[in-house]
Amino acid sequence: MSTKITGGCQCGAVRYRTESLGRPSICHCRMCQKAFGAFYGPLVTAHGLEWTRGEPKWFQSSNKVRRGFCEACGTPLTFDYGGPVEVSIGSLDDPTLGAPAVQVNADPRLPFVDHLAELPIRKPDDEPKITEFMKTVVSYQHPDHDTDTWPPEDGRPEEDR
Repeated sequence: MSTKITGGCQCGAVRYRTESLGRPSICHCRMCQKAFGAFYGPLVTAHGLEWTRGEPKWFQSSNKVRRGFCEACGTPLTFDYGGPVEVSIGSLDDPTLGAPAVQVNADPRLPFVDHLAELPIRKPDDEPKITEFMKTVVSYQHPDHDTDTWPPEDGRPEEDR
C-alpha cells in the first residue's frame, strides 16, 4: 500500500502517518487482551511511522514489549517489540486497510471468540427506545482524517459547524 495512511486516538491529541502497512493480525495473548480491554489485539505493522500531532505515552508491558497509548483518552495505539512498530487497526482512519490476515498467539484465545459471528444482531426496530437514544448522541471524537487544529475552538464537531 502506498497511499496516505493516517490514524490517531479518539480525542485527537495523538495523530500519526505511515508510508505503508505490513501484515495485519489479531493477537490472542493475555497482554493484548488487557491492553485493548477486548477479546484480542488487532494490530498491523506500520512502515515509516511518524507522529504528526503529539506522541504516545508508553507502558512497558513486558521485558520485550512496550505499548503506546494516548495519555489524554487512553486509546491503545502501538505495539513496539524493537522491530517495526505495529499500530492498532482501530486507530487507523480507514480500519478497512487492516483487515486481519492471520491470528497469532492462539493458545490463550478465549473459547467464545470463534462463535461471535453467530450471535444475533439487535436490529434498531427491535428496540425503539435505543433507536431514539442513538439519534440524540453527538460524538466528540476526532474525525477520521487529519485536521489543522484540534479540538475545535467552539467545541463542536467539524461536521456540525
